[in-house]
Amino acid sequence: MATRIGIRQLVEFVLRKGDLVENKDSQNTALAGARIHRKLQSGRSSDYESEVYLKKIVTMNDQDYVISGRADGIETTTNSLLIEEIKTSDQAFEDISDNTHDLYWGQVKVYGYLLLQDNPDFDEVTLELTYFQVTKEKITRTKKVFKRAELTKFFDDLIKEYEYWLTLRADMRRDRNDSIKSLPFPFPKFRTGQHEMAGAVYKAISLQKRLFIEAPTGTGKTISTLFPAVKAMGEDKIERLFYLTAKQSTRHVAEEALALMAKDGLKIKSVTLTAKDKIRFPEEQDVAPEDNPYMVGYYDRLKPALKDLLTHEDLITRATIEEYAHKHTVDPFEFSLDTSLFCDVIICDYNYLFDPLVYLQRFFTERNLENFFLIDEVHNLVSRSRDMYSAEISNAAITPLLKKAKVIKTQASEDLQKELKKVRRGFKKLADGLEEEQLTERMTAEPPESLLRVLRKFTDFMTDWMAQQKPSEFFTAVQDFFFDCLTFVKIGNLYDDSYQTRIVLEDQQVVVKQLCLDPSDFLDKSLNMGAGAVLFSATLSPMSYYQNVLGGEANSLAYRLPSPFPPKHQAILVTQYIRTTYRERENSESAIVASLYTLIKAKKGNYLFFFPSYGYLKQIKEAFEAVHPLVKTTMQANGMTNEERLNFLDQFQKDPDETLVGFCVLGGIFSEGIDLRGDRLIGVAIVSVGLPGLSPENNLIRDYYDQENGQGFAYAYQLPGMNNVLQAAGRLIRSSHDTGIILLLDQRFASRRYTELFPPHWQYYQRIRNLDQLVATIDNFWHQTEDNNENKTDS
Repeated sequence: MATRIGIRQLVEFVLRKGDLVENKDSQNTALAGARIHRKLQSGRSSDYESEVYLKKIVTMNDQDYVISGRADGIETTTNSLLIEEIKTSDQAFEDISDNTHDLYWGQVKVYGYLLLQDNPDFDEVTLELTYFQVTKEKITRTKKVFKRAELTKFFDDLIKEYEYWLTLRADMRRDRNDSIKSLPFPFPKFRTGQHEMAGAVYKAISLQKRLFIEAPTGTGKTISTLFPAVKAMGEDKIERLFYLTAKQSTRHVAEEALALMAKDGLKIKSVTLTAKDKIRFPEEQDVAPEDNPYMVGYYDRLKPALKDLLTHEDLITRATIEEYAHKHTVDPFEFSLDTSLFCDVIICDYNYLFDPLVYLQRFFTERNLENFFLIDEVHNLVSRSRDMYSAEISNAAITPLLKKAKVIKTQASEDLQKELKKVRRGFKKLADGLEEEQLTERMTAEPPESLLRVLRKFTDFMTDWMAQQKPSEFFTAVQDFFFDCLTFVKIGNLYDDSYQTRIVLEDQQVVVKQLCLDPSDFLDKSLNMGAGAVLFSATLSPMSYYQNVLGGEANSLAYRLPSPFPPKHQAILVTQYIRTTYRERENSESAIVASLYTLIKAKKGNYLFFFPSYGYLKQIKEAFEAVHPLVKTTMQANGMTNEERLNFLDQFQKDPDETLVGFCVLGGIFSEGIDLRGDRLIGVAIVSVGLPGLSPENNLIRDYYDQENGQGFAYAYQLPGMNNVLQAAGRLIRSSHDTGIILLLDQRFASRRYTELFPPHWQYYQRIRNLDQLVATIDNFWHQTEDNNENKTDS
């Protein structure tokens, strides 16, 4: 398989020099840029062809590379060739740096060279750079004529400069593939279902498909996906693998899996990408780019830093990036992105592929069949993607900003106040409309176009205004509001039939939300940027729901693995005598407390109790402690730091001297992604079916899916709630030696609507009619467990 190198990637890597400049103020998105391109292209002559794909195969170090790109427009006549390159930006043309000019012209010169290669009868080509300043809608055109010999020399020099990196990459890939051929599975044997899962992943990669996998806890999902993907990479079925996660802890698991294979001889380059605000050095905080030593001259130091890193490191973690970034004085976040271009495996958050505002443009501007996606804990992507494609703005910041600006006696401050007042009037117009109808909120399928028009003009003004300001506390406050407005405008550009607008008026504060109810089409387009994807989790039931909401219903495969552990290692007990609906909560309080105490009194150990909200958690915890003050308890707090989270988990030690009960929230940080093996956890109680709270926004999702497929309540409430239940229950059995009890405290769990959603390893669930039966069943379970353990010891 010939490796593809994008023309823009090639030109920018070789020719870019000088400082790292952050373009936070740009309003441009791929969607908006494409619209501008189409508008400009539509007015060209009949000889003009837009979006022309050009390529050339270059052989280096016995490896073929396809140098390719898509020219914005080519005009061919009998006597002449012309290539147009369209660039869009917020900056005025005259303000663009010399290096940016060089990059623009470098890209179009490569197109010119390739076009002359395809047209040997021509000796020259006209190159036209069309620059569109978005904020002013101003067009600047520049034309230059280049001879064949001049462009050939330029291209040859470019490739010669890049040759070292091409050769380095080829050598790394050859070493990688050689090491993969004899790479063994990193454990003595496969667990139950693990070999089948690995085979399914390999087949999905070979067929370039999307595969949804439900693999219960203990299957070894990470190694079962990474190992076959690495094997497929060694056979040149793919060249780059993206391992996408929702949590930092899951990224560490992927790193550990690669390190495990490296011990068996795997030579592979991987990099873990960390969010900019987390990896940036303390000395970079609140420093203007022009004063930041890690940004000034960044590109002049980048290549030595990359050479040093790539020749000495394979598994590149956050700590590795920080070490080399310090050593070479380069910004760690941008350095990690530049490093990723040379890596085989990129471990990162979902947003680097799916978020329309921060996705990796260097990889995902067009489809590349050399890339493949492994998406872990994909049940999290449902709510995450809705957030990515939704946006909220309010007028709360405007009055404080005006007060601060008023005391600054400058023309810039006066100009800002004038524009802020226009935005305030835009919000007031919405408020007046609600007040006239005596409403406090409105839902509509129409985009908030009047506000979007105001905000587009405001962000245009702010782009110029901010460029003239120096860092200050006031500037930061204004900047924050600007970014909120900019995000709202960008999401507004995506608004379609899957959106609803919610406008809320409360105490003169106006909040406007653009809510994406169904992001499946957006996710589908993102997934289409690669050859295929494996989307996996311990809980993906029902599978059709996840295939639908995650954009894979029509074009994906599904696979469910059995649990590798004996089902009878855990007792699933459903209390039919408890109701936890809001109206019944007071009446059922004493029965819940008695049932929870029944669970823990039968056997000393560690337990977790889960509740659908903090309010309900505190209610039952207070009632429980009032009746059983001697039982040791601990509680999840809202907004816990990582240190507080670890301290909470550290309380759950093996062989405890006394019983410990942890009170937690369903869907929170302790309901998934934690691993309390053995007797660090012997019982889990889940109070209620975990329905998300009733809200206008969840009701919008319900109404949307009622129209789409008649399953509105299930999609908006039941299935997200049940997923939280299954995730929390999954904390109990983590290994083949674990045993314990899952107590489901809500009669609704016994209804067919819920039992149909129970996973296969819950097949032995028992309905419990009263407290006496619960006592007997729990005692019986532990007696049988002890007997089984004694029998194993005797044998």
